[in-house]
Amino acid sequence: MGLPKVLAGQVIGCTLHGSMSDLRLDPISSPFKASITPPGSKSLTNRALVLAALADGKSTLSNVLFADDTRVMLDGLAKLGFELGIDEASHTVSVVGRAGKIPASGAEIFCGNSGTTIRFLTALVSLGRGEFSLDGIARMRQRPIGQLVTLLKNLGVRIGYTGAEGFPPITVHASGLAGGIGSFGASQSSQYLSAVLQVAPYARNELQIALEPNQTSWPYVAMTMQLMDQFGVTCELIRDPDTGEPRKVIVPQHYYSPLDYVIEPDASNASYFLGLAAIHPGAKVTIERLGRRSLQGDVGFADVLHDMGAGLLFGPDFITITGPKQLNAIDVDLSHMPDTAQTLAVVALFARGHTVIRGLHTLKVKETDRLVALQNELTALGADVEIEDDSVLVIAPPEKLKVAHINTYDDHRMAMSFALAGTKSAGVTIKDVECVNKTYPNYFADLQQVTEQR
Repeated sequence: MGLPKVLAGQVIGCTLHGSMSDLRLDPISSPFKASITPPGSKSLTNRALVLAALADGKSTLSNVLFADDTRVMLDGLAKLGFELGIDEASHTVSVVGRAGKIPASGAEIFCGNSGTTIRFLTALVSLGRGEFSLDGIARMRQRPIGQLVTLLKNLGVRIGYTGAEGFPPITVHASGLAGGIGSFGASQSSQYLSAVLQVAPYARNELQIALEPNQTSWPYVAMTMQLMDQFGVTCELIRDPDTGEPRKVIVPQHYYSPLDYVIEPDASNASYFLGLAAIHPGAKVTIERLGRRSLQGDVGFADVLHDMGAGLLFGPDFITITGPKQLNAIDVDLSHMPDTAQTLAVVALFARGHTVIRGLHTLKVKETDRLVALQNELTALGADVEIEDDSVLVIAPPEKLKVAHINTYDDHRMAMSFALAGTKSAGVTIKDVECVNKTYPNYFADLQQVTEQR
């Protein structure tokens, strides 16, 4: 990775350690006013690739994200025998769908550290005929997949663990998906449910899944169903008449239709630029092509910043945040958008009062244990941080941030979020910045571009 010249015209103390690199950022000296369109959504890219492969004919996807998580998905689909036309220069991928059939009679699929890839492809290969194995890096073998395996077993899939019970690697002895009636409880990841819903139209029997209360990260499941609808399969969602909570999903037997689809910018990655504006008084950032019409629940992070005192204009296809003179602490539940928790945790360093972030039970099984990682690195910057019940983070900001080298734990969101602190306070170094390649390879170049606009 060629490190860009970042922030206030200079990168100081940039050193290389093997293939990885550390980056120290200079604080920004004057307000900036900028517009940016982040790259395509990772969540939508990987969902759209799977649905295109399941469709009956050729789909063309544009504004596709090319990053580590989507490359392993593309590699996996290629190993399964799908015909792909990949044009990175134009961010376009064409996929020839096989109407619910898996071309290959077996494959060994490496999923890196991409949770969406291993979970979605595990469900996808269940439609095939043959033996399929799925694995990833060492951290992937620590990320649970047992609830997905159990759900698939209950729907007639022969699937088992090659190593530790409940974790990858796994092997699927595929002979089609029986479908039928199942149930799904509150889980460690909404991706388990999304994985099964996407393949369900090709089950031998109509799929009905009863949902227990307190579903995890429901907006991501809603995103999956909305995208399925655009590809021509509409799920029936039954809600509790009293609480409005989802209680059952019914997926009809149907073919997906091929589609020319434009991927939205990534709302989770947009959160860093919105947070950047919020912590700099008088700064303004507009996210283009992303707004109230988005399929992504993480656009709601703009409302969180507004509740802390930031100025907000929220249109159908744009979001503008303006930094106030003073941010105020907040007590907020982020269970519906946990990928924004690290951004908010860093923003909290510059807010008045104690910020309480709730609903973070899924963070322990992400790319790293994000709760512990946040506690460690916020403390290194001088904050007092407490973890309560493995799901709540309480942050008391320091009067002045300390000089610190921020460990990133091979977690892209640690690097991108803590970079915000370096734009505000001197002496912040982000270690191993190339971990951003997971979802946003050009993040630091875009950060520089935004802060240089006036």
